[in-house]
Amino acid sequence: MRKFILAASAFLCLQIQPLVAEASNLVAKVSISQQTMTVSQNGIVKYRWKVSTARKGYVTPLGNYKAKWASKNHRSRKYDNAPMPYAIFFNGGYAVHATFDLKRLGRPASHGCVRLHPDNAAQFFSMATANGLGNTKIIVTR
Repeated sequence: MRKFILAASAFLCLQIQPLVAEASNLVAKVSISQQTMTVSQNGIVKYRWKVSTARKGYVTPLGNYKAKWASKNHRSRKYDNAPMPYAIFFNGGYAVHATFDLKRLGRPASHGCVRLHPDNAAQFFSMATANGLGNTKIIVTR
């Protein structure tokens, strides 16, 4: 009976191991000076995208954050119901989200959020929600 329990335990551990591997670390590093976001998973760079951060008179907060909540079809209550698709919120009302103002990507243009091309925002949203928001870190540097 003891051998059976040990064998069953070993089998269950092998079945659970892939789940642990899937709970990887996802890190999005936003550089305000370069207007880019570099996305790494398990320490391996997966993407580097142009972004728009806060324009003059607004602030994108610097720091290390964990993703707090996600909203696929969010609209801003603060800025005239403006669309914020694929939003990953990291600090209060600040989020990484899609923009349709593509000509401004690569330079400051937002009210403080980190704005991405819609395809890139959808990819990041998918990665963050699959990875788990608690395992998704957003780092904003000057």
